[in-house]
Amino acid sequence: MNIHSSLSQIKGVGDKTYDLFLAAGIRTVRDLIYFLPRAYEDYTSIGQISEIRPGKSTIKARCESISTRQVRRGLRVTTATLADDSGKVKAVWFNQPYRATQLKSNEEFFFSGNFEFSYNQYQLTNPSAEKASDLPQQTDRMLPIYRSVKGLKVQLVRKIMSEIKPLMTMLPETLPDSIVKTEKLVSRSEALLGMHFPNDEADVSRAKERLAFEELLELLIASQLNRLENAQLEGWHIPFDKDLIQSFVKRLPFELTNAQRLAAWEILQDFENKIPMNRLLQGDVGSGKTVVGGLTALQAAHAGYQTALMAPTEILAIQHAETLRKLVEPFGIEVGLLTGSVKGTARKTLYTAIASGAVQIVIGTHALIQQTVSFHKLGFVIIDEQHRFGVQQRHELLKKSARMPHLLAMTATPIPRSLALTLYGELDVSILKDLPKNRLPIVTKIWSPNSRTQLYAHISAEIEKGRQAYVICNLIDDDPSNELKSVEAEFKRLRQSVFKQYRIGLLHGKLPSQEKESVMASFARHEIDILVSTTVVEVGVDVPNASIILIEDAERFGLSQLHQLRGRVGRGVEQSYCYLMMSTSAKPSQRLREIEKSNDGFHLAEVDLELRGPGEIYGRAQHGELNLQIATLADTRMIARAQKAAKRFVHEGNDLLQYKELADNVRHYQRVTTLN
Repeated sequence: MNIHSSLSQIKGVGDKTYDLFLAAGIRTVRDLIYFLPRAYEDYTSIGQISEIRPGKSTIKARCESISTRQVRRGLRVTTATLADDSGKVKAVWFNQPYRATQLKSNEEFFFSGNFEFSYNQYQLTNPSAEKASDLPQQTDRMLPIYRSVKGLKVQLVRKIMSEIKPLMTMLPETLPDSIVKTEKLVSRSEALLGMHFPNDEADVSRAKERLAFEELLELLIASQLNRLENAQLEGWHIPFDKDLIQSFVKRLPFELTNAQRLAAWEILQDFENKIPMNRLLQGDVGSGKTVVGGLTALQAAHAGYQTALMAPTEILAIQHAETLRKLVEPFGIEVGLLTGSVKGTARKTLYTAIASGAVQIVIGTHALIQQTVSFHKLGFVIIDEQHRFGVQQRHELLKKSARMPHLLAMTATPIPRSLALTLYGELDVSILKDLPKNRLPIVTKIWSPNSRTQLYAHISAEIEKGRQAYVICNLIDDDPSNELKSVEAEFKRLRQSVFKQYRIGLLHGKLPSQEKESVMASFARHEIDILVSTTVVEVGVDVPNASIILIEDAERFGLSQLHQLRGRVGRGVEQSYCYLMMSTSAKPSQRLREIEKSNDGFHLAEVDLELRGPGEIYGRAQHGELNLQIATLADTRMIARAQKAAKRFVHEGNDLLQYKELADNVRHYQRVTTLN
């Protein structure tokens, strides 16, 4: 048996068990070895109930009595009295009614959880419960807890792991010896044994350090190699025309911020290089990325090159087209809009104009990457909210040029520097931190459901002044088993009672495209006072007259998403407000308190990264492709270490092929993160 063998070869894995592992995506011995524990129960110090103190505690006890009651819709509380020879203690579980069946056998269990003062008494909150007879005879060690695989008990997973323990001790090294020694890391074999069979927390800590370092190193070597490959490519030379750019800036009805001037200058300099530009333009909500895109697309058009701007939604594409037309048409530049709604003769005419070069700037959605779209001379590609597109979609667009076009990836989701370093290591980064002058900071306030009447009075007062409001909900259909506000139910409620005197619109992702566009256009024309919507308005919707956004069940959203939603208001000269409505009267989370006190998207992105990890920022689909099990992209020190080692590895000319597994993972990451 080796690490590529089928799981079916392991003693104790019958057909049924094999099928259950297979359903969880675990096929080979290697898959099982890298099925790492999500947490550990510490059985190195088991105390008696009489000795229990506040904090993390583990006791061996039996359950004397247990009951479950429904406190409110969506919340069931199970309460038990646990006893040993020294005394008794209360345990409470939330929404775990199965505990009543599990514990009524009167057998002894190991309970491990937080002993804390809550609801006027001390209790064990949500403790784990392991039957004492199921555990190994020697329990004075750390026991791994694996993510649940449907149909498989954790005890069986542990037993099967112990069958392949001898194989883990003989695993070959995946990293060069020089890196392992320089970084003072344990070997690969020690790391995996330390994850699955630790004696204490120090074993787990050393194992995690090694595996996290390796994960980041793979990602960063891929990034270094992509950068080197990009340097071998030859792009289009687009010369800088000083008079044209000065004329463009003078015509603007506002003054460019210093950050906009610097970003535009960096892009114009990249245009003059032989190597194709590979740049990420990060701008906080409302920082003016489109103007920078317009200025640089004008320069490309003037030199005889076309620009393609790909946006993730039709609403955003239409908005970009309107903004860019105002900016560049006075210079004789033709702007085309290609989305799913452009059909028949209009579509064919546009195809011809793009192919002939009569249209110099083409803005569109995925429609841009269809085979039927052919460019005359594509020199510049702008991808807006680039983390929302798959790798393949970006490649398809870039392939529409005879040479590698210059690429500008734009995002309104501020990305922490540590994340940008790893995920976009092959890109140069420009940041728009300044907001346009005369913008008032948005006032953000957390509200409890008990104060709805007062809140609605605030919203009415704003609408009476001629302003507009958004109400954001999390779901589309009303689901009785879920307490989240449904957008359709909320729309009916507000229209029939609370705000029946106002014009209310409904917007969500399941509406047909044309209906979505129609609703947004009506809101922009102020034919709707209050727009009840899902998060489809999260990016790029620009209605300067909207001054209030109410976000229902705010604690269910990520920080970055809340910040994006807040950016739908504050786009005009009037004071704007963001109201965060909690679903209960509980104490607000740290996440909500952070957004209440800060309007700085970059600060909030750092906090979000610490609280939630990179998935929220990078985009769920692609974060999954990063395969990061141990590494956290909030660990800037570890990233700096891995970055140094990756540079050293590449510049010393190490042969990746000597390290097959490392090479396979690096190649995977090159495909995931590359914009080449």
